[in-house]
Amino acid sequence: MSDSEIPNGDGRPVDAYLDLLRIRMDTEDYRLLRRLVEPVLQAIAEERLSGLDVALDSGGGDELPQEVRDEAALVIATAVTGRMDNEVVEIDVDDTGPVRIVTDATTASDPDRLSEIADYIRERHRETAELRGIAEASGLPSDF
Repeated sequence: MSDSEIPNGDGRPVDAYLDLLRIRMDTEDYRLLRRLVEPVLQAIAEERLSGLDVALDSGGGDELPQEVRDEAALVIATAVTGRMDNEVVEIDVDDTGPVRIVTDATTASDPDRLSEIADYIRERHRETAELRGIAEASGLPSDF
C-alpha cells in the first residue's frame, strides 16, 4: 500500500471507510458514491438530519448500480453508528419481496434476529396499507 492509499487517520471511522472505498472502487462509481453521500455526511456533521430524505434507488431509468447503493448505505451507517462492522443483508418479506437492510455483523449472522426484523417490516407494511386505505376513504392524500 502506498502512502496515498493509507487511510487518513483523522479519527472518524467514516473517513477511514471512504478512504478504503476510494482504493477499492472504480473511480466513476466512487465519484457517484461521494455525490450521493456528501449531503448526508454534511447533514450529520451539522446535526440537521430531521428533514433529510435520501433515495438510494432512483426508481427511474438511471438506476444506481447495486454496489454503489449498498456502499452508500454502509457509509451512512458508519457515519451514524461510528462502527465499521455494518453489513447489507437481504431479507425476504413475503408479499413485498426482498428488502435490503443495514445491520451490524452480529445481527446479520443471527437467523432468529433477521426473522424478527422481517416480521417487523411485514407489520409496518400492513399498517401502512391500512393507513393508506383510511386516508383514501377519507379523501386525504395517501402518498406516504
